[in-house]
Amino acid sequence: MLAIVIITLIVVGVCLNHIVKKGVETYGPRLTRTSVALDSVDLSLLTGSAKVKGLAVGNPQGYQTPQSISVGLIAVGLNPMSVFSRKVVIRSIRIESPNITFEGGLAGNNLTQILNNVKSTGQEGGALSTNAATAPNSEKRFEVDDLVVTSAVVQVYINGSGMAKPQVISLPPIHLTDLGMDGDGITAADLTEQILSAISSATLETVVQTAASLDKSSANLKQIRQRAVNQFGNTVSNFLNK
Repeated sequence: MLAIVIITLIVVGVCLNHIVKKGVETYGPRLTRTSVALDSVDLSLLTGSAKVKGLAVGNPQGYQTPQSISVGLIAVGLNPMSVFSRKVVIRSIRIESPNITFEGGLAGNNLTQILNNVKSTGQEGGALSTNAATAPNSEKRFEVDDLVVTSAVVQVYINGSGMAKPQVISLPPIHLTDLGMDGDGITAADLTEQILSAISSATLETVVQTAASLDKSSANLKQIRQRAVNQFGNTVSNFLNK
């Protein structure tokens, strides 16, 4: 009997790998309105772990660089049985060494455009359902207890800078906790929005800080600060005032 259970879990896990990969590549573009591709998903229901390899998120139309975010490996720990319920409980997500591209300026750039796309899709009711033909009642919801982004590198292409090569900057670690813990959890759109918002905010903060160190002009610096605050509110404002 135990052998049957183990074999069943392995077979189901293999099937889920394909389902998860297809789901990300199907619904990801609907949320971000960019291309989204994965190399592979390796989900083990026996250990409650998953590895997502080769995530690549494209850029919206009008931007020259091919990708906004690429990640070689994302490690996920989850409650394995929750994948069969409406609320998937994810204990941890570890995103290591993502490569991020910032193209544009503080008044408008690829990252904020993607974030705005996700927000508008969520408001329109873009659902990640177990069956595309069913109503939003079938939409999967999520809980993420702990999420960490480490060793992120940003390629910065500023409009009008005349830079032949991007400036490369490093981001401080990003740490999010207790996402969707209350009630029925949060939707895929909400979860994506919170993660992208944290990455975009951290990127803008670092770009602003770098610009401030390179440009001592009080007029330009004041303009840079105000644009960042207008886009991300008190988070950036508090950072700049440190």
